[in-house]
Amino acid sequence: MFDRLVRIAVLAAPLLVAQPLLAKDTPAKAPAASEAPAAAPAAPAAKIPSPGQSAARERQKTCGAEWRGLTDAQKTAQGPKWPQFWSSCNKRLKGGDKA
Repeated sequence: MFDRLVRIAVLAAPLLVAQPLLAKDTPAKAPAASEAPAAAPAAPAAKIPSPGQSAARERQKTCGAEWRGLTDAQKTAQGPKWPQFWSSCNKRLKGGDKA
């Protein structure tokens, strides 16, 4: 047992000695304030939703507000869960001609 501890200590000693030497990295030179970055990548432009996507988002918000406005008893009486409620509400708000 003691022999194992001595072997571990002998093998670990060089690592413990070398650790501070390896940890010292020269700090990178900070760019001066007058120096601008050479090529900063531009942020991707936000995609503008199409009129159809905007209308669908508004319908979903309206139907979501209606769903949250229902009590648990009303939801149970109607029977449908959110996907079925959304489908019927979306059809109603679209005008019923498309779905």
